[in-house]
Amino acid sequence: MEGTLRWSLVTAVAPIAWGTNYFVTHEHLPAGVPLYGAILRALPAGLLLLAVCRRRPRGSWWGKSLVLGALNTSAFFTLIYVAAHRLPTSLASMIMATSPVVLMLLAWLLAAERPAVRALAGAAIGITGACLMLLTAAVRVDALGVAASVGAMVLSSVGYILAKRWAGEVDVLASTAWQLIAGSLILIPPAIVVEGAPPALDGDMLFGFAYVTVVATAVAFTAWFAGLKHLPAASVGLIGLLNPVTGVLLGTMLAGDTLTVRQLLGIALVLAGLLLGQPLFRRFRRRAPDPVVLSGQCVPATGRASARDRGPVP
Repeated sequence: MEGTLRWSLVTAVAPIAWGTNYFVTHEHLPAGVPLYGAILRALPAGLLLLAVCRRRPRGSWWGKSLVLGALNTSAFFTLIYVAAHRLPTSLASMIMATSPVVLMLLAWLLAAERPAVRALAGAAIGITGACLMLLTAAVRVDALGVAASVGAMVLSSVGYILAKRWAGEVDVLASTAWQLIAGSLILIPPAIVVEGAPPALDGDMLFGFAYVTVVATAVAFTAWFAGLKHLPAASVGLIGLLNPVTGVLLGTMLAGDTLTVRQLLGIALVLAGLLLGQPLFRRFRRRAPDPVVLSGQCVPATGRASARDRGPVP
């Protein structure tokens, strides 16, 4: 149980960091350059992790790094960049809040990891809470932004399951570094063709990219993939519900507002769903007490020796 709790707390670092990413991307990063935005976020993070682990891919991991990089970096970062600029943070976060169900279903199909009833119930409660938190007012719906957000969720979920299947082959730090670098390199040719020269960055943008590179990418993805390695996919998906909770709390704090009753109820439901679906409290089988040696006979401590076992009474 202690190990499960520890890895759950480690995993929680990722969605909390990602919950701040929508705001930073929307407010501090240049719009209209999703390909370069993804490269400038992922490549420095990958190189930073590579400098720490000092390991290169070997054998099949050259190909696996490309597959994971294409799904978890190239596609995900580009699409989430588009969604962050075309959708209100609340709507983008709400769409991503459905990812626990998608991750559970894909884990069942691709990794034979059948979700428990408690996990499904937790997902239903958590998603309901996310909707209460986020849909507090009319929001502008952009079709391309919604498509980008849904695409990012589905493609990254496939990548997460593949990363979980291959997690036992190499350490998490190395595999995270390889896929971030591979995904960045995949994006460089289309970025040059579609977006031309890299964008000029001012001090505010450099600060924004530094944050999303170190905190929302290098640290967050290492924590996330570590969770996928040690926890069931359903548990990891539910921990991801901390993403919209972080977004709501951050938005409220920056706006100087107070949380409404509806938002507080939504947060409570998200946390209740998250806890319900976690395997933190396992049922332990009662262990029989050690036997007691009595008059040369081995007798269970909870039982009484029979008259025959006790021998003659002095």
